[in-house]
Amino acid sequence: MRVLLIEPYYGGSHRAWADGYRAFSQHTVDLLTLPASFWKWRMQGGAVTLARLYQELVDEPDVILASEMFDLAAFRALTRRRTAHIPVALYFHENQLTYPQNARQGHGWRYAFTNYTSALAAERVFFNSQFHMAAFFAALPNMLKHFPDYNELDSIEVLRQRAAVLPLGLDLRRYDQHQDARSNTGAPPLILWNHRWEPDKNPELFSAALKALLDEGIEFRVALAGENFQVSPTAFEAVRELLGARVVQYGYVTEFAAYARLLWQADYVVSTAYQDFFGAGVVEAMHCRCVPLLPDRLNYPALVPEGQQEVCLYPDDQLLPLLLRHLGGEVAADTDTLRAHVAVYDWSAMAPIYDAALTRLVQEA
Repeated sequence: MRVLLIEPYYGGSHRAWADGYRAFSQHTVDLLTLPASFWKWRMQGGAVTLARLYQELVDEPDVILASEMFDLAAFRALTRRRTAHIPVALYFHENQLTYPQNARQGHGWRYAFTNYTSALAAERVFFNSQFHMAAFFAALPNMLKHFPDYNELDSIEVLRQRAAVLPLGLDLRRYDQHQDARSNTGAPPLILWNHRWEPDKNPELFSAALKALLDEGIEFRVALAGENFQVSPTAFEAVRELLGARVVQYGYVTEFAAYARLLWQADYVVSTAYQDFFGAGVVEAMHCRCVPLLPDRLNYPALVPEGQQEVCLYPDDQLLPLLLRHLGGEVAADTDTLRAHVAVYDWSAMAPIYDAALTRLVQEA
């Protein structure tokens, strides 16, 4: 079967997902992409460019799998003569109904409504986690009721009937060739942050916990990785100066081998996020035997097996007490169990599930 994967934001985790499925699928997967920049313009105008590029394709796909960061309804309208008979699955990495808007954005429901009409234009709608799907459908009535009339609330049930969870696939096994990097015997524990340096990831709470550890005289090291798109001073600048040589990494690690070695060297991976639809960075670190210390919210409880949740999840913003318990040797997590729990997200397991889901979609069309 021939699959056309449309990725309007071909970079970072979106690119890894697209490349991973193409590499591991038993189907023939072709990519139609735009660069990962100007996300608002991708949402508004990406469909026009992608429709033009589609018309230039020679091979007709059996099914289209499209990422959510563009106007699928506009794309289908512009390519209707060629795509009317082709089933389309829309994949939600994130959504603009529940994604936090910062003070300078203020775009209201504009892009959320594009997500909504894109879902209506698809035969199947996939979400990368059960949490994500639940959050989307919880927010959808509020958005539709915001408008003055013809709210189309009945469409919510229509979308529910075509929605399903299709977890993110990750190439976890490629980390294994770097696992000899774990050589921390005698060194203070290494705490890893591998998330974006933006407000929705709540870096201030992590910084506060590090400062408290320093005040307590606890021995530790920290790696501040993850992408930083901010021009103004970040939440980590003050803590970097305060911690000095304890900071063994500061900034995004561009080379995969170096990043993989960092994950294998780390003892703990920490999140303080208010927003995370799946948690790919956490899963990758868990595969490398990092102990996750995560808020008991979002999709994180699904990433930790029940027997390990008490020592890996913290309530509200109570990261520090859990950190102190681990660093003080009061509790320990079973990294074998944690690693086994997230093994299901490796493409070796996920690609056949994707293949089967798209095959069913074609058969039902």
